[in-house]
Amino acid sequence: MTIRALQRTIPSHATSDGAGVHLRRSLGASQMLRHDPFLMLDEFHSDDPQDYLPGFPPHPHRGFEAVTYMIDGRMRHEDSIGNRGDLGPGDVQWMKAARGIVHSEMPQQTQGRMRGFQLWINLPARSKMSPAAYRDIPAGDIPQLPLDGGGVARVIRGTLVQAGGTATGPVVDSGPSAEGIGGSAASCYWDLQLPAGVRFEAPVPEGDNAFLYCYEGAATVGPGAGEALAPRAAGLLGPGDRVAVQAGATGARLLLLAGTPIGEPVVQYGPFVMNTRGEIDEAVSDFQGGRFGRP
Repeated sequence: MTIRALQRTIPSHATSDGAGVHLRRSLGASQMLRHDPFLMLDEFHSDDPQDYLPGFPPHPHRGFEAVTYMIDGRMRHEDSIGNRGDLGPGDVQWMKAARGIVHSEMPQQTQGRMRGFQLWINLPARSKMSPAAYRDIPAGDIPQLPLDGGGVARVIRGTLVQAGGTATGPVVDSGPSAEGIGGSAASCYWDLQLPAGVRFEAPVPEGDNAFLYCYEGAATVGPGAGEALAPRAAGLLGPGDRVAVQAGATGARLLLLAGTPIGEPVVQYGPFVMNTRGEIDEAVSDFQGGRFGRP
């Protein structure tokens, strides 16, 4: 067994998106800062309503999956194929934009904390023009597994094995079909909550790309004493078949994500992610012509 070392760090930077929502972006801060199949990771976290009230009014997507994970606050999703979902603390929205969807994500609160993440996952060429799909995953459907050294993991996707049991996330593979959301290139999406000094180890699929994002506390990553992972930064992991993380003196809360590299050209124009410039031109034409996101 080989424990993955910390290979590269991508700090998050303050930016805004939607109608002016304040957030921090690590992966995807530029088109060179990706980790195949992961295109972008945004963290939104504020107690100031002016930072999040503008929300994300209707906008298009094509060619990838967008996964929203709420920690605090409430957000409503509505889209052009008739879906509507109210996300509260601990809920997940998993949307496959695929051939095209127009959706909005608007706050359902006027005060208090809004906190969560949006992750973009690329789709292979064979799936980019498959039907769009959407799933709301309530917090109660996401298993929580006690960790060997203490703490707990919320398992959104993938299977986590510890001495005390096994947990499999609600987003599961659906075979080779491109329909539905099960065939995502993401293999693991875990939210790890580690008390002070606790060390976490678990296998991750060898050959997958993996990264960690520490959004509370501090942690070290890798074999031996490990290497410090900067807070609110994406820590890209090197090759291996196992991940090791140790929480610092105040504990840590981290996202761990892994996925199968797609290894195809990526051409991105804002909310459209395709393989060629011609496909981007077609996406723009389809959107402008109203041929986008129909049921």
